[in-house]
Amino acid sequence: MTGLDVDYAAAFRAAPSPMLVLTPDLIMVDANDAYLQVSGRTLAELVGRYLFDVFPDNPAAPAADGVDKLRASLARVLRTGQRDSMALHEYDVEPADHSGAFEERYWSTVNTPVLDVDGTVKLILHRVEEVTALVRQLRGGRGRDGRRRSLTREEQMAADLLARGQELQEVNEQLRDAHAREREVAVTLQRALLPSVQAVHRDFAAVRYLPATSSMNVCGDWYDLLDLDERHVAVAVGDVVGHGIEAAGVMGRLNSALNAAIRATCRPAEALKTLALFALTVEGALATTAVQTVIDRTERTVTYSCAGHPPPVLVEADGTSRLLDGATDPPLGAWDDTAPRSQAVTRYRPGATLILYTDGLVERRGEDIDVGLARLTAGAVRHRALGPERIADALLAELAAGSTDDTALVVVRL
Repeated sequence: MTGLDVDYAAAFRAAPSPMLVLTPDLIMVDANDAYLQVSGRTLAELVGRYLFDVFPDNPAAPAADGVDKLRASLARVLRTGQRDSMALHEYDVEPADHSGAFEERYWSTVNTPVLDVDGTVKLILHRVEEVTALVRQLRGGRGRDGRRRSLTREEQMAADLLARGQELQEVNEQLRDAHAREREVAVTLQRALLPSVQAVHRDFAAVRYLPATSSMNVCGDWYDLLDLDERHVAVAVGDVVGHGIEAAGVMGRLNSALNAAIRATCRPAEALKTLALFALTVEGALATTAVQTVIDRTERTVTYSCAGHPPPVLVEADGTSRLLDGATDPPLGAWDDTAPRSQAVTRYRPGATLILYTDGLVERRGEDIDVGLARLTAGAVRHRALGPERIADALLAELAAGSTDDTALVVVRL
């Protein structure tokens, strides 16, 4: 598809998600039609003006913190050069003619950096999805004292998950229409949906994604690695059953949903329970497997829960190893939603290595999976003295060469 004369400005204007373009000084330089509609402003009222001059906090709401939360997110983007997804938040909007009280509005927001050739942030793409109607429905009116009822944590998570799912729904539908495209399209999409390792993680973690060797067998493997707070790190991998662009699209929705769920709960079993319920609404997601872990660097524990997924491997610095198979439940769609999901905790010593992976690393046709697990464990023990990057490369070189399936791999030095 090289040589196409693409009108990127027209594509930006027509994009269905509301988007605003900001300079590093938070001066607005462009907005698409969807953003103008949801904000009630014209382009002339926005371009060249400071973001928070046009959209200030509601002065009638003493506890209003929409500006502070958004400012903090934009600062993180400028500081790290990484995309930042905000949790569901209230940010009231003043009528464009300044004629009335601020309107109560709720948003799910993603701020994405546009990098210069030297890696510095030259622009920020501020994308919002309004969920005001959903929040009002969940809140169910007002409490007994006549005041509006605050959302519970579960309701906030439900609204955030819905917004994340909706923002990928149109992409997923377009992917269905493009099912006949070649393997390169699916691989490109899959790589774009998988997160890169942030700078703060690079000294102790490595991630890899290796596409399947077969042109018709690109699947839906994913991984995720994020800080929950100063002491807790969440690591997950998952595998959508299926092939091609459709599987990659489902993977994107589930990855985003599990990310939101573990941020809200901080508990692997609860996050996978939420993901299982969400999977019921996503066609092609029911046979998905996943494992979610939370590392506590202060207590030196790994809390984990598996949904039909191969168990993580933990290798201590002295070469002892174990499979984390003490909390394994069926895949997402095979689980009874009235039953609790399993969760287990294991301790580790300084210098241990945690390895999460998808079945492409251990499964071979005609071979028992226990053979593959033993092969992975032996390789992890043999290479334990190396850093995470070199361990990841060594394991892929030794174990993934004969695979006909996608392989995702996360190596964390504890």
